[in-house]
Amino acid sequence: MPHAAFSAANPPSSICLLRTSALGDVTHVVPLVRTLQAQWPQTRLTWIVGKLERKLVGDIAGVEFLVFDKSAGWSGVAALRRQLAGRRFDALLHLQVALRANLISALVCADLRIGYDPARSKDLHGLFVNARIAARSGEHVLDAMASFLEPLGLHQAKVEWNIPIPDSAHTFAATHLPGDVPTLLVSPCSSHRARNWMPDRYAAVMDHAAARGWRVVLCGGPSAFEREFGDAILAGCAQKPIDLVGRDTLKQFLALCQRATLVLTPDSGPMHMANAVGTKVLGLHAASNPNRSGPYSDRRWCVDRYDAAARRFRGKPASALPWGTKLEYPGVMELIETDAVIERFDAFAAQAGPAP
Repeated sequence: MPHAAFSAANPPSSICLLRTSALGDVTHVVPLVRTLQAQWPQTRLTWIVGKLERKLVGDIAGVEFLVFDKSAGWSGVAALRRQLAGRRFDALLHLQVALRANLISALVCADLRIGYDPARSKDLHGLFVNARIAARSGEHVLDAMASFLEPLGLHQAKVEWNIPIPDSAHTFAATHLPGDVPTLLVSPCSSHRARNWMPDRYAAVMDHAAARGWRVVLCGGPSAFEREFGDAILAGCAQKPIDLVGRDTLKQFLALCQRATLVLTPDSGPMHMANAVGTKVLGLHAASNPNRSGPYSDRRWCVDRYDAAARRFRGKPASALPWGTKLEYPGVMELIETDAVIERFDAFAAQAGPAP
């Protein structure tokens, strides 16, 4: 039920949002923020966010960002506690159920503390909230986060991101991807390594795209693992793509996505960043359910082997598993055939029109 104290005539004066990670989930929170800003422009918004994630969303106007650096251990908790000392909010939107997030939520003083329903709670989450979102199954993660508005008496009727991209990032993207050329941007790595597809299969798809006249770009983070993974892909490519692994920032990646025609990626932060700027995604799903965590706006171009994975590794169809079950087993991504990905690419390319 909506909180009786809040209305269009009497909005809360302050709301704290707690969602520190990861990049994809933080991207899913942005439409919620935009709805709050549109409906209650005078309400002060404070967002407790991770150090890396702040680089993605920390320049959204009208939002105060408090950084929680989990890599700093207890000193990170102490730093957040100092930032919150003496403050009180009308409401806390506790958008994360991990134990660390539950513990730091105790640092937030708020009269109304909205959390997940019991089925989606874990790690003592219920002890840190006094109101819950409606119990639903079958929702995309973004819609689940939007439902945190309902106890406030609001509804997310429009999904809007508008994550700021600085001019310098657009310049970087235009320098590396000049002109109006059909472009396949490949971001091959997820932070969940079991979701990663095989390098030789990426290489085969990339060569296919290049043979069709597409410009192909390989992106990735600065970690040693992503460099090694990228090198393994490059070793299998007959036609070498543009290699930007470790060379772009989060904002530059958003700008690259805007200039790309299609992004090929597993379930990962880059998938949702690409979707947020309006670029179509060829998502690779076996370890996770694309209907829950695929590209929100358009999943037509995804390859979905989640049901096959459920039958292989759990001995039952996906419909018999609890919503949100992850199937991160060794070898699960082998269920995604190269030909299936090429078929989705060709289908997209056909509707996008021929390469010039």
